Amino acid sequence: MLNIEIDKKSGFCFGVVKAISKAEEELANGGVLYCLGDIVHNEQEVERLTNLGLITIDYKQFALLRDVKVLLRAHGEPPSTYQIAAQNNITLIDASCPVVLKLQSRIKNAYQTRPTEDTQIVIYGHIGHAEVNGLVGQTNEKAIVIENEDDISKLDLTKNIRLYSQTTKSLDGFNSLISTLSKKIDSRLQFEYFDTICRQVANRIPNITTFAEQNDIVVFVSGKKSSNGKVLFEHSKKVNKNTFLVFEPSDVDDLELDLKKKIGICGATSTPLWLMEAVAERIRTKQN
Repeated sequence: MLNIEIDKKSGFCFGVVKAISKAEEELANGGVLYCLGDIVHNEQEVERLTNLGLITIDYKQFALLRDVKVLLRAHGEPPSTYQIAAQNNITLIDASCPVVLKLQSRIKNAYQTRPTEDTQIVIYGHIGHAEVNGLVGQTNEKAIVIENEDDISKLDLTKNIRLYSQTTKSLDGFNSLISTLSKKIDSRLQFEYFDTICRQVANRIPNITTFAEQNDIVVFVSGKKSSNGKVLFEHSKKVNKNTFLVFEPSDVDDLELDLKKKIGICGATSTPLWLMEAVAERIRTKQN
């Protein structure tokens, strides 16, 4: 009998659970429901909800809609989205994550109360990511986004800095950035930094570490667009070289797995439990 374990601490974070629950609830009531962007960075879950009637749209399509219901996903939105909704009589089903909304409020306040006009609001995050776009929107698009320490060149180190982080970024990466900036910026200037990383996400790193150590083989399940998935997969790979990335159950067919060893299945904050279970079932068919 195969020894397969699914990581109980993997899967949707509470923000994603909330968004999907709201979508399912609205769809069950009938009528048309749109979603602004993919509700979650997992293609299989998006397809499941599409089959239930959810219609995914982009921002250009959103601006053309009138008198409809639109779900806002967990990532949060910039003020412009709410303005368009008000102008077009769009009913918003707002599933923005409470952690993200709190961060938006902090950044908006930081921008409005900055000690000088040229104080830089800096966000450590992925350029173009939905959450980051929502955060930048709180500053009239003035915030500077840096993805890594190579981007420090974007900053003016002769001006004050207020540094925040996208909620799903690496805590180690954020702390490293703080250390580097502290050495580079003039000590007479204000350098303020705020740890705004979601602990439910940040704690996935130690959880994945333990899980990868406890299993001979790790099969990591993630969506192709999941930035959180990329970070967690790479970390698992460092801990356990026998870590394999799959996007859907059929990907298992191409893996050369030693079925006599202990196999662990885990995933990103955007990976549904049902998909990890489907991957486990696919692995079981390999013994036949």
